[in-house]
Amino acid sequence: MGQQPNDLTPGAGPWHRWGYELRQFREARRLSQQALARKALIDRSHLGRFERAERPVPRPSAVVVDRALDAAGALVRCWDEAESESPQDSSAMQSRAETEVHGANTRSHGASDLGPLAVSVPGQAVSLGDDMDLVVVPARINGRIHFVPVPRRVVLASGLAGLAAATVPATTATANSELADMGSPFEHFAQLRRVIIQTDNLIGPRHVLPALQQHLVSLAERRRFARGADAVELLALETRYEELAGWFAQDIGDERTAHGHTAKALDASHVTGDTDLTAYILGRKAQLAADTGHPADALGLATAARRTARPGSRLEVIAVLHKAHAHAVLGEAGETHKAYDTTLTLLGRADSDGVWGSWLDTAYVNTARARSLAALGDYERAAAGFDNAIAMLPPAYRRDRGVYLARAARAHAGTGNIILAARIGIQAVGIAAETGSARIFHQLDRLDETLAPAASEDGVAEFRASLDRIVLHPA
Repeated sequence: MGQQPNDLTPGAGPWHRWGYELRQFREARRLSQQALARKALIDRSHLGRFERAERPVPRPSAVVVDRALDAAGALVRCWDEAESESPQDSSAMQSRAETEVHGANTRSHGASDLGPLAVSVPGQAVSLGDDMDLVVVPARINGRIHFVPVPRRVVLASGLAGLAAATVPATTATANSELADMGSPFEHFAQLRRVIIQTDNLIGPRHVLPALQQHLVSLAERRRFARGADAVELLALETRYEELAGWFAQDIGDERTAHGHTAKALDASHVTGDTDLTAYILGRKAQLAADTGHPADALGLATAARRTARPGSRLEVIAVLHKAHAHAVLGEAGETHKAYDTTLTLLGRADSDGVWGSWLDTAYVNTARARSLAALGDYERAAAGFDNAIAMLPPAYRRDRGVYLARAARAHAGTGNIILAARIGIQAVGIAAETGSARIFHQLDRLDETLAPAASEDGVAEFRASLDRIVLHPA
């Protein structure tokens, strides 16, 4: 017979109330403390003390638990309320937390808050403490690669410094005096955005997202001081910044932040009254939904994007392109091919305004089709499509090359060409290590799963070992 859980007293104080909310969410998800501890990478004994308000609750722990329970920020908001209701106790709590962490580090790795993660050198491990500075990184958990928030110091200690570049906390606003010295704010921020996009493809989103977030805060601050047409123009640019931040967040594996930025972009696009902007963001939301495992939602969003887009515009082409891939993920081969044929027809007569979808061409559509073919299990044609895309890709598109290589490797593995898949996969691992792109890691994780039974084949063990060296491992 299981042990009866202790009664909680939410009325005893703000932290007791937080512990009560934690248990309510945990039990609603039908998770034991041990199951939640494994999912959130938090020590089980700490979870029990959090619920009973017997141990200080660091905010990063609240964030991690909230994500593990899919609480949509409710536990984080409850934490903020508890902290605001007891500021003096909160300060003391943080001090005690730091003391306990240092003590835990000297006692054992098992006494860490987020669970111990091994560094890249076998036999060594680092305990995760109550650090406030988190980064989302790939970690090997139960044989698969997942993206989880961990203290930056742990990533640095592991030797994976390239994964420690992007932070979870928001940046600070620019001082008003700095804003006053800026020349043309629209052109300034528009140029910054162009430079960030170019830099991203060379070195990956982890290195550019913090800068983008800082500029986004400054842009929003400048927009609040603007009036009339200037305010509308800056809001439209801010919307593009939010959409780009969502793209970068997705590419570092932080899906919650990606959804948040993209939702803000959609709301702002409606405020501007710019239907082109709204159609573009709806298409982006469709892409995000398909990439995060919600193809039915993606189909609806892509349909809405086409309905909003101007007939004959490249935005209409983008909408149908996302609709095609949503059909593929849903396994609807006939609808997929029909949508791609429509995409090419629309592209052939679309306008060229130089703003929306200037990157769209037949080669891009064919590469997108290759991805959909892989989703449908047509690996021969998918592999040929990706091989062709890689050959045509400019050298500056470093991160995209890694994505195409990883997808090509999976397609070749699907055809049974294990040795070639492993060789291409090793190339993709190198770019994943440079850029930290979650899109590459997700493909490599699935490739690793496919190649696992063929560990004795030439190159497979080398590929799997190289992948293991660039992810964190629970001890």
